[in-house]
Amino acid sequence: MSELIQQQVIISGVGGQGVLFVTRLLAEAAINHGLPVFTSETHGMAQRGGTVLSHLKVGDFSSPLIRPKQADVLVLLKAENLKQHGSFLKPKGWAVSNGIAAPEDESQANLQTIDADTLAQQIENPKAVNLIVLGFALAAAEKASAGGGRLFCSAENIKTVLKNRFGKNQKMLDASLAALSAGYGANDR
Repeated sequence: MSELIQQQVIISGVGGQGVLFVTRLLAEAAINHGLPVFTSETHGMAQRGGTVLSHLKVGDFSSPLIRPKQADVLVLLKAENLKQHGSFLKPKGWAVSNGIAAPEDESQANLQTIDADTLAQQIENPKAVNLIVLGFALAAAEKASAGGGRLFCSAENIKTVLKNRFGKNQKMLDASLAALSAGYGANDR
């Protein structure tokens, strides 16, 4: 990986969706590449379904928080959060969102959606929405830039992190890899 990588990623959802888990997976993937990482999160009554917002900075930064209009990537585990957190995305940034149709803000030209809730039900893992959306985002990044650079890591990098985390719990590993693959494969549809 290039030492010049600098990316800012916002992950947004609600309490219980696994926003922080996705952030940790991405942070570990960056660390595995020897890249510096900052993470920070805010919890708005997360235990009661409130908003959870996570900031992830990969590269040479001096502060963990992402300012408005500075995020390269926005990952929404809940489509309704686009209204609340869309302002973090830079003009040439891109976003992926869990949702049946594009959220109300049609000004997001670089927004792709996936119905991760339905897909999670189909694979019989309703708690896997976060990994499905992450897989979808990784596929979107790879598809858009065949040479890389649109996202600092790949699906293979995240699979490695999952194997390191759940290697001794085969059932959890298999379920996590299946969810990631379901989201990744949905980008081909």
